[in-house]
Amino acid sequence: MKTLVTLIGIMLILPLTALFAQPAVHGITLDATINPATADYIHVSIQRAKEQNAECLVIRLNTPGGLLKSTRVIVTDLLSAPLPIVVYVAPAGSQAASAGTFITLAAHIAAMAPGTNIGAAHPVGMQGAEKDSIMNEKATNDAAAFIRTISEKRKRNVQWAEEAVRKSISITETEALKQRVIDVVAPSVAALMDSIDGKNVEIDGASRALRTKGAEIKEFEMDWKHKLLDMLSDPNVAYIFFLLGMYGLMFELYNPGSILPGVVGVIAIIIALYSLHTMPINYAGLALILFGIILFIAEIKITSYGLLTVGGIISLALGSIMLIEPDSSLEFIRISWSVIIPAALITAGFFAFAVGMGIKAQRRKPTTGIEGLIGETGEAITMLNPTGQVRAHGEIWKAISDEGKITSGTQIVVTSIDNLTLHVKKARHDGPGNPPHQPTTR
Repeated sequence: MKTLVTLIGIMLILPLTALFAQPAVHGITLDATINPATADYIHVSIQRAKEQNAECLVIRLNTPGGLLKSTRVIVTDLLSAPLPIVVYVAPAGSQAASAGTFITLAAHIAAMAPGTNIGAAHPVGMQGAEKDSIMNEKATNDAAAFIRTISEKRKRNVQWAEEAVRKSISITETEALKQRVIDVVAPSVAALMDSIDGKNVEIDGASRALRTKGAEIKEFEMDWKHKLLDMLSDPNVAYIFFLLGMYGLMFELYNPGSILPGVVGVIAIIIALYSLHTMPINYAGLALILFGIILFIAEIKITSYGLLTVGGIISLALGSIMLIEPDSSLEFIRISWSVIIPAALITAGFFAFAVGMGIKAQRRKPTTGIEGLIGETGEAITMLNPTGQVRAHGEIWKAISDEGKITSGTQIVVTSIDNLTLHVKKARHDGPGNPPHQPTTR
């Protein structure tokens, strides 16, 4: 009987404990462009929040936009999330532009901090050349239908959402609240949690009331994997890895068996391809970069007095500028001048150094073999009248005098070689009081 009473007491206490327990809210910060790395980061965060029974997941958002494919992945995760998702555009000065608009509207609760804005969601060209009118209209209609679906699902202002796509309009947080684009304006996460406490959201077709007042906020940062992938999604990083890969492969081809340059080059190329496949690549720009590198290599083989190097610099610089689609709506997806200029100068400097060393090597007097004897000093062992023997380079040679008799012990200079016979003449003094050159030995 006593045990039964204890069990009944526990069964009554546990629900009350859960009822009055402080709710836990998970929070993440997305202050970057929308790319595959950020999409996976949000997906993992939703799964973790569900597994740890979080009351909701708060996504602090500040983004200029990003890739539509990654945006669709994120929106799918938000619309099918097994727990409430709160997207909070913060802090002051932040924006939910372009792809950020889709993500904000897809949340169960959309909120903004004072001094923020949302909108300008018109799709832009992503194929290295400006789209024709038909393709542009198709992309716009597709994006408009997509954002209408999101707005209808979350019961937001469908008309404004479509205009954000078709007309690229952007509004402040106060305008967004008045036009039913968002649900709350809050100065902080704590204030936001108090504001949305008790609000009903729909999860898997069922209504659920939020319990967020005084909630404990557990922050989760990007792990090293997502940080690395996000960094690799930077076009500047992709560009640098691409150049490193090309140089590594080129060095391996010119020095077979080096191994290290080839291995590093292949790894760098693979990393660059991972980064570039998500970006609006202009293949004309890519071709110009490759052509520039070919010109630099040709400069080593062909004497052009620097013309090929100049052409390589121009080709590399133009290709770098054109590599990423230069669209004003994609300012965050382009290669910075601060990367292009040093890359072009370093590349040109390296090849100029290589060419200079090659020319210097070609002009250098031979130091080995028979040709290395020409110009060397030695000593006559016997009288040369006109033939005899001399010592040069520590060896005894048959020699012919080019200027009459040369007595034994006289210092001589090798002028030419003919069938292992040295042509010599007397060594001259460098100047008054200076002794003649001493013979060299090895």
